[in-house]
Amino acid sequence: MEQTNAELGEGKLFKLMIKFSVPCVLSLLVSALYNIVDQIFIGHSAAGDLGNAATGVVFPVFIIAQAFAWWLGDGCAAFLNICQGKNEADGAHRAMGTGIIFTVIVGAGMLAVFYPIKRPLLYFFGASENTIDLAVEYFDIVLGFMPVFMAMNMINGIIRADGSPAWAMSSLLVGAIANIILDAVFIFALGMGMAGAAWATVIGQTLSLAISAFYMARKTKTFDFGIDGFKPDMRKFGEAVKLGLSSFATQLTIVAIAVVCNVMLKKYGGQSAYGEDIPLAVIAIENKVFTVVINLTVGIALGCQPIISYNVGAKNYARVKKLFMYILLCTVAIGLVATLLFELAPLAVVGIFGAPKHSDPVLYKDFAVKTFRIFLMFVTFTCSVKMTSLFFQAAGKPVRAVVASVLRDVLFFIPLAVTLPLSMGIDGVLWAAPIADGIAIIIAAVITVTYFKSIKADSSVDK
Repeated sequence: MEQTNAELGEGKLFKLMIKFSVPCVLSLLVSALYNIVDQIFIGHSAAGDLGNAATGVVFPVFIIAQAFAWWLGDGCAAFLNICQGKNEADGAHRAMGTGIIFTVIVGAGMLAVFYPIKRPLLYFFGASENTIDLAVEYFDIVLGFMPVFMAMNMINGIIRADGSPAWAMSSLLVGAIANIILDAVFIFALGMGMAGAAWATVIGQTLSLAISAFYMARKTKTFDFGIDGFKPDMRKFGEAVKLGLSSFATQLTIVAIAVVCNVMLKKYGGQSAYGEDIPLAVIAIENKVFTVVINLTVGIALGCQPIISYNVGAKNYARVKKLFMYILLCTVAIGLVATLLFELAPLAVVGIFGAPKHSDPVLYKDFAVKTFRIFLMFVTFTCSVKMTSLFFQAAGKPVRAVVASVLRDVLFFIPLAVTLPLSMGIDGVLWAAPIADGIAIIIAAVITVTYFKSIKADSSVDK
């Protein structure tokens, strides 16, 4: 079995980018479908906009779980590819096996910690008296399968790093298709409501995990993974953990943003004509739509991770620079298209998720338009900052990666979202996002320029 992939260091960059990124983008879009499909079906069910608001307050729990899964999975993936670039891949499989064990343990720990405090937790995440019972109904089921959800996400990153992005995509696609079919059956045919949406989701996730586990047992390309892979190797695993720290930080900041938004929108929404539930329902939809956009750009960067990591390991810095520019151009293009859509046709986007059944439709549409046009005004900057963070993660620069991912959210957005409403009311929460994006893109540009100045390009390997 080959332990390196010379194609990553010698093949045409644009062709490699297409080969690795397209399946990864599709994988992440399919992954986003798990929550989006639930949101659409729930929005058209009897639960309506209150059901959408309920899934919105459960959303941070998914992101917390994904933070740990991507931390370990992306870290192990980057570690594998860097080792391949250095021709030092022996033993890398034990880092991955150790990561899988830790992922399952963390998933079980989340179940044990969160279940007894579910109602206070969901109230903390922004649930109102009108949505708490719906949120608990959904939460009880998805929480029980949290180890499955986390293992599925963790292993998927390893499969991509092994040079099988199409397999990673297929595993998620099977689960997503099952989720869509079961949503229709459980929610409408059987009248199971929120519980039906939750069961459709976890069954789909279980199918995806089964396919990924089969790959690890039988189909790996660049490493052998058997029982021996589960022998803990804390030294190698520690190196992988450092490389995945950016993914962890990025996801946790998403949690912080979701919680702060929910809490502030609930507080200041209650003081406005919109009330508590309209802002929560709209921001839940915005989160899911934004996930689609960000997954397009994240998918390109993650898909290119094996190419970046391999060439950094091999010190082919000219290829690294050129690939970064390709990724940046794609990111900007996606961001600009999304911006046009959100500015010109916000109601067309929101309408996909159903009409409000429990709220004033005029107020609901007014707040939806305002949210998409203000909150997502600089979505191009947001995507570029996230892409930069993932690039540094793949390049083995975890500190730069964390700086790029955390500053926008922790140092800028959260303080702004808390302070601006004091003078602007609920609109202040929305304006916090574009202001934070404008500051963050400047910082991301500075650390990127300084990084490329610090490396010496090997012009003899520029293809």
